[in-house]
Amino acid sequence: MSRRTGGDAGQAFPLYITMVAGLLFLAFAYLAVGQAGANRNGAQTAADAAALAAAQETRDQLAGQWLEVVLDPAKWPDILAGDAAVLDGCWRAYELAAHNDAAVTDGGCNPVDPLGYTVEVESTRPVGDSIVPGTEDQYSKASATAVIEPRCTFELPDADPEDGAEDGEGDGNDVLPLPQLTCGDESWDPDPDEPSTLPDPEDLFDVHLAD
Repeated sequence: MSRRTGGDAGQAFPLYITMVAGLLFLAFAYLAVGQAGANRNGAQTAADAAALAAAQETRDQLAGQWLEVVLDPAKWPDILAGDAAVLDGCWRAYELAAHNDAAVTDGGCNPVDPLGYTVEVESTRPVGDSIVPGTEDQYSKASATAVIEPRCTFELPDADPEDGAEDGEGDGNDVLPLPQLTCGDESWDPDPDEPSTLPDPEDLFDVHLAD
């Protein structure tokens, strides 16, 4: 009986070793997949943040331009439609990518029509490490596009015929009344002397990731 028990134990030991080796292999495989997924998600987060930051920089510039000419409604249309935008917000994309353990790739920040940015980043952290061989030199890449959409509508006031403008008279410096802005579901009556009546950049323009 003792010999038979010893023989059974001897036969079971290789099977036990095989099972342990298989479980270790599966553990490493799951670890590698988990690390790769987390790294890929991190890269996508960095790309999203970078694209949004570039777009928000341009949005803020447009809002600043509008405030500079708020007393001249004739200059509003190009600004509030986004036609006056200078798409130089990529420096913000580089900053936000770095804050999220990534770097914008060479030529990886580009303006897109009609108004937005596409940014591609690469993670600065490898997919894996020495625990999972073959992943220590691999880096995730991701891209995102953020767009800027004007939110406001308004009607320019007509010049008052009594001021002589239509007859070519007057000095050309007559101040037109400021039109009301309708931005989404909210209306604004801008008054430079009352800051609370002036919409914020996010009221004037919507910034979001493109689908």
